Amino acid sequence: MKRIYSLFFCISVMSNIATAQLTGTVKSPDNQAVAGATVVLLKPDSKLIKVVFTDPEGKFEFEQPVADSCKISVSYVGFTTYFSALFTPKNTVLPFAITLSIAATNLQEVKIVARKPFIERKIDRTIVNVDALIGNAGATALEVLEKAPGVTLDQNDGLILKGKSGVMVFIDDKPTYLAAADLAGYLKSLPAGSIETIEIMTNPPAKYDAAGNAGVINIKLKRNIERGFNGGINLAYGQGRYGRTNNSLNFNYRINKINFFSNAGISQNDSYQDLTIWRQYYKPTGEYSSAFTQNSYIKKENGSANLKMGFDYYFSKKATMGVVLTGFRNPSARITTNKAQILDINNQLTGKVEAFNPTKSLWKNGSANINYAYKLDSTGRELSMNLDYINYNSEMSQTLTNAVFDAKNKFVSQTILDSSLPTNISIKTAKIDYVHPLTGGGKLEIGTKTSFVETKNVADFTDVFDKIRTPNYDFSNSFNYNENINAAYLNYSKDFKRLSLQLGLRLENTNITGYQLGNIKIKDSTFVRNYSNIFPTFYAQYQLDTTQTHVVGFNLGRRVERPNYQDMNPFSYPMDRFTYYGGNPFLQPTFSYNFELSHTYKNKFTTTFEYSLAKNIISETNEQRGTIYYSRPGNFGEQVIYGISFNGTFQPYKWWTIQVYGLAQNRSYKAFLYEQTLDESRPFWLIMLTNQFQMSKGWSAELAGSYQSKVLSGQFLVLPIWAIRAGISKKILKNQGAIKLNVSDILYTNQVGGDIRNIANATANWYSYLDTRVVSVAFSYRFNKGKTLNIRQSGGSDAEKSRVKS
Repeated sequence: MKRIYSLFFCISVMSNIATAQLTGTVKSPDNQAVAGATVVLLKPDSKLIKVVFTDPEGKFEFEQPVADSCKISVSYVGFTTYFSALFTPKNTVLPFAITLSIAATNLQEVKIVARKPFIERKIDRTIVNVDALIGNAGATALEVLEKAPGVTLDQNDGLILKGKSGVMVFIDDKPTYLAAADLAGYLKSLPAGSIETIEIMTNPPAKYDAAGNAGVINIKLKRNIERGFNGGINLAYGQGRYGRTNNSLNFNYRINKINFFSNAGISQNDSYQDLTIWRQYYKPTGEYSSAFTQNSYIKKENGSANLKMGFDYYFSKKATMGVVLTGFRNPSARITTNKAQILDINNQLTGKVEAFNPTKSLWKNGSANINYAYKLDSTGRELSMNLDYINYNSEMSQTLTNAVFDAKNKFVSQTILDSSLPTNISIKTAKIDYVHPLTGGGKLEIGTKTSFVETKNVADFTDVFDKIRTPNYDFSNSFNYNENINAAYLNYSKDFKRLSLQLGLRLENTNITGYQLGNIKIKDSTFVRNYSNIFPTFYAQYQLDTTQTHVVGFNLGRRVERPNYQDMNPFSYPMDRFTYYGGNPFLQPTFSYNFELSHTYKNKFTTTFEYSLAKNIISETNEQRGTIYYSRPGNFGEQVIYGISFNGTFQPYKWWTIQVYGLAQNRSYKAFLYEQTLDESRPFWLIMLTNQFQMSKGWSAELAGSYQSKVLSGQFLVLPIWAIRAGISKKILKNQGAIKLNVSDILYTNQVGGDIRNIANATANWYSYLDTRVVSVAFSYRFNKGKTLNIRQSGGSDAEKSRVKS
C-alpha cells in the first residue's frame, strides 16, 4: 500500500512529460465556447479515425498521434457542420481555432432524426441504449436487464451474466451494496424510463471494485447536459393479472456556473406467483418412503418512490464541485396462502397443513455524495475526489399461521409465529482518482478508495397461543457485521496505429468482523477475517487491416465475490412449517479467473470465445433433515464454464434491423455438500432475437423473442424457458414525444421450474407461474427550453461523465 501511495504522489507532481497532441477550440460566431460539440478525425477518404467532444471551454484533443494526412469535421445542433482541408499534423500550426456558422434553419425547426443503436461496443464494455427498444416501455429496471444481451435471471430473480452468477450492480458508477434479494426488489422499483444506458463489463477495468465474479453491470440514469431548462417525462401503465404503473421525470437547469439536475420516479407493481413444490423421501437403502406436495399462491404489492437531485458548481475553468442526494422509499406487502399435503409410502394422504403468511415491509434509502474535480493543466491531467454516505433501513413484520388437519380434513392443531425483522446498513466511502497523459499518447490512471460498512440485523420472533405472546429463542437473534475494504489501483492505456492496449492492477485489503448476539438458549458467536488480494486486468485490441474490417480483442482478469452481509448470520428462520432459511458464517469469498478472445467484423458481428474458472463459488444449497428442508448459502468447490457467444446486427433492408445474441456453453460443478458428491457437467445455450422495423410518418415496431435451454446451476437444474414480445411506437408532438404499446410474454411461456438434486435420501422439483404476460402503454416527452449560445457554457458531456466517479 505504501508503495502505491508513493507512486501516486510522484505522478501527481510530474508536469513536463505530457506531449503536444492534436488540439483545438470550437467557438460560436459571437466568440462563445461551444461545449459538447462532436469533433471527428477522418482519413482522406472520410473513413473514421476517432471521435471526441469539446469540453466546457470548447477545447478538444486527440491523444492518438496521427502521422498521415487527415481532416476534421465539427458538428453541433443549430450550426452548419464544419469541414477542414486535408492537413498533416506535424506540419500544422496548433491548436486549431474553429468558428462555427449558424445554420440557415431556425434552431426551433431543427429535427433530430438520428437513432441510437440498441448495442454499442467498446474495448472493455458493451453499452445498451434502453430507449432503443419499444419493449422497454413501461418496464422496470429488472425487466430491462433481462432483455440485455447475455443477461438472464435465476429462479430467485438473481442476475446471471453469460451463465455466471455473482454480478455486481452499479448505479451511476457507484456500487449498490445490496444482497441479491434486496437488489432484485430495488431493480423492480426503478422505472425503465429513468435509465439512459446500461454498461455490461464481464471484465471491468481496475478503477472498478473487484467484487463480482461474473462482472459489473453499471446502470446510468438519465441526466440532461444541455443549457437552459431541459428534461423528460415518462408515464406508463401495464395490465397483467394485476395492474402496474411506472413513471419518471428528469430535468436539469443549467446556466452560467451552476447546473441543477434531478431524476424522480414513482411506481406501483402488483403481481403474483403460483408456486408448486414436490418432494419425495427415500430410505437409506434407496426405497421410496413418503412424499410431500405444497402449493403457495403469493400476491405481491410493490410500491416505490425514488428521487435523485444535485448540482454542479464551476468555480473556474479548472475546478468543479458537485453535490448529489438520492433516496427511495419502497413499501411492499406479500400475502402467501399455502396448502400442503403429506403422503405415505402408498401415496395416500396422511395429513394436511394450511398456512397463511401476510408480510409487510418498508425499505428506505438515503445517500449523499460530494465530488470535486480539478484540471491541473490543458494536457488532460486531472484530479478528482468523491465522498459518499449511504444508509439503508428495512422494517419487516410478518405472521405465520399454520393449521394442521388429518387425512379426513379434521382440525388437529394451530401455531402462530409473529416476527419483526429490522435491518440497517450504513456505508461510508472515500475515493481519489488521478489521470495523467503520458509522452507518446498513453494515459495513466491511479486511484485509492476506502469503504466502511456496518450492518445490524435483528430477528425478533414471538409464539402466540390463546392471545398470550411468548418469546421464541430458537429463531430470535441479533447479528452485527462490520467490513472495511482499502483499495488502490493503477491503469495504463495507449492507442497505437492499429493496436490498443489497457493494463490494470488493483490491490484490495479486506477486514471483516461478525458478531451474533446470543440469547438465553443460544451462546454468542463471532468471527474475524482479514485478507489482501491483487486483481490484474489486461485488454488488447488489434485491427487486422487499415479499414477496421477485422478487429481482434483479448481480455483477462481476476475477480472476487464476497458473501452478502446477511448471508453470514448463523441463525435460521422458517419460511413455512416445512422450509427453513439460514445463513452460513463459514462462507468463503469466491475467486474467479476470466478470459475472452473476440473477433469483430465491420463493427457489426462479434464472436467471442470465453473461459472462466471459479473457486469456492457461492450459491444456494439445500439439505433435508427429517421433515425440515433447509436452504442456505454455501461454497461449491469449483465451477468451470467455457463456450462461445455471438452478437450481431443485420440489416436486410433499410427499414428492418435484426439484433442477434447467441451463447453456447459447457458448465461443470464439483463439490461435496452434506455428505453428497456433486460432479456434473452439462451444455447450455441461449438465443435472443430482436427485430426492429422503421416505418414512415414516425411509426416503428418491434418483434423479439428468447429461448434458454436447460441450465445447470449448482444443485439446481432449471427447465427450458422461452418468451415472445411485441410492440409498436408512434412519434408525436414534433418528434419530441412518443406513444408506445407493448405486450410481453405473449404466449405465457416465461415460467420457471426445475429439479433440485444431490439431496440425501430425497428429491425435489418445483414449477412456478408468474404474472409475465403484460400489456403496457407508455407516453414519453422530452422538453428543451434552452437558450442561445449567448449564455456562458459551464460544462460538456465528457466533463460531466469524468467528474461523477465511484
